[in-house]
Formats: sequence, structure tokens, C-alpha cells
Amino acid sequence: MIRLGLCCLFVSEPVRYRHATARVIGKLGKRERAARLSELCLYNSRSLLDSLGICLVRGIGAFRVMSPLFPLFTHPDVGYSIGDLPDACEILEILASVRDFASSNDLRLSFHPDQFVVINSPRESVVASSVRELEYQHFLADLIGADVINIHVGGAYGEKAKAIKRFVKVCRKLPSALRGRLSVENDDKTYTPADLDRVCAECGIPMVYDIHHHRCNPDVMSAEEASDLASETWKAVGKETYFHISSPKSGWSDGRPEPHADFIDTADFPECWLARGHDFTLDVEAKSKELAVERLRGELENRGAIASVGTKTGGQMTDDGRRMAV
Repeated sequence: MIRLGLCCLFVSEPVRYRHATARVIGKLGKRERAARLSELCLYNSRSLLDSLGICLVRGIGAFRVMSPLFPLFTHPDVGYSIGDLPDACEILEILASVRDFASSNDLRLSFHPDQFVVINSPRESVVASSVRELEYQHFLADLIGADVINIHVGGAYGEKAKAIKRFVKVCRKLPSALRGRLSVENDDKTYTPADLDRVCAECGIPMVYDIHHHRCNPDVMSAEEASDLASETWKAVGKETYFHISSPKSGWSDGRPEPHADFIDTADFPECWLARGHDFTLDVEAKSKELAVERLRGELENRGAIASVGTKTGGQMTDDGRRMAV
């Protein structure tokens, strides 16, 4: 049974998230800055609740929450805390509704920090800012009930073995509650599933297996072996297995298969996943977002796979035409 997941945004729904730049925010006075940031956080919190309602209606069982839900939260010059925001109480109430709605409807929530989160960097300042970002996302994950914060190992810096050791060292020093939400993903250039076997064992965190990355950056393991390895790491922490899938924008013969296509080519869906016999979450990393999720679900159903998204109730439309969680 497969829980199909959407990554952050929609292409055919009227839900948007707002952003801000440090340059613009930094020009504002203290009170005006707090008001502007509060407005953005309140708007994005409402959009997140809207997003879950849409996921429910469209039969999507997992949702990756965008990292800058609270814009510039950890910025060294214009960063802030929730207590600085005039709308803090309302924001927290909405995020509590997000948590309750996701829980009651079995919608799995996750985060995937941006590329600047690199805890194995040899530069202490980069590690410190990366840890601050992870702490911020753990704070949000607590508020909304997200169970996964997925990261990459980072760079190799010319010495892959030492880079892995740095990752393990920093990871082990993280607060246990934060580390309990972390997962680590194989990437398309440096770290393969075989590399992550050691990382997961030493850090006690599970592996998100990305089949597309593995095809771009192969090792001695087959897709089936890597899937089994990843599943064991999730079993060890008592959570549902997490995979990622995407297809190359210009095909596998193009020479640059890393960029993602608009939709998933079902030829890229490994047969071993259909024969696994247990549940897993599958984030669909495709440019057409919810349309790609729905097309993949239909194609899997046509192949005889049962795509269970874990939704229990329906949604309703508001007076202004938006789908809202109930």
C-alpha cells in the first residue's frame, strides 16, 4: 500500500505562500518589521491548512512542508522568534489545527531543508547555521506533527571518509528529539545508499531512498537491495518507510539526467516496490506537482497496484471557493 506524497506546492490550486528578502525586511523599523513578518507567517500558516484540505480532497496522503514557512526565521540579521510576532497566538492556533487535521486524517507531514543545510561542512559557521535551521524546522515539526526532517550528508570536500565522520559527529550531538525526526537521503552526485548504510547505523537515523538519485549516482547495490536496506532503517525506528521518485527531464540518454521531469515515467517505477508487501510513503518529485501525483496513482492502479493514501474524511469548500480542512 503506497502513500503518495506532494512536495510543497500546487500548480492547479489557488494556494500560495509568501516570501520576503532580508534586504527589504532589514529596511523596516522594529515595530513595522515585526508586523510584516507576522503577516507573512499568519498567511503561510493559513495556506498550509488550506494545502492539507486540498490534499485530502485530491487523495494525496503525504505533504512536504516548505522550509521557509516562517520567512527569514533563522537569518543572522533579521531573524526572530514566535514571541516577537503580534499574531503569535493566532498563528499557533492555526498550526495546532494543522496538526490535528493531519493526525485525524492520517496525512503524513515532512520537511526537507534547503541545500545550505550542510552539517558536515569543515566550516564551523556553516555547521552552526545549519544546526539553527534544523532546530527551527524541528520547532515547526513539533507544532504541526511532522515526523520527518530529511537531509543530505553534504559535500565530500575531497575526503569522503572524513566528511562522513564529521556528519556523524555533528548528528550525534543534536538534541535527541531533533535527531529522532531526522532522516538522510542518498544524493545524485556523492553519497550512495551503500555509503549511507554506515551513516544510518552510527547515527541511529533512517534512510530516505531516492531511486532517481541512485540511478544518477549508482553503487554496487541494486534498487531492490537499496530499498530493503532503507526499509530496515525505518523499521529500526518504528516508522513507515519513506522513498522518493522522479524521472529525468530529458530522458536517461541526455547526459544530464538530474533535472526532474513534469511527470513520472512509470518505466522508472521499480517493480520491486510493487511486490514489497508492506506500506511506504513515496514523495513524487515532479514539476507538475499534484497533477503528477494523480497521474502516477492512476497508472499504478491500472497496473494492479493499490495506492492507499490514508485519507479518512472529505473536505469542504469555503464561500470564496477555497478548499479548507474541516
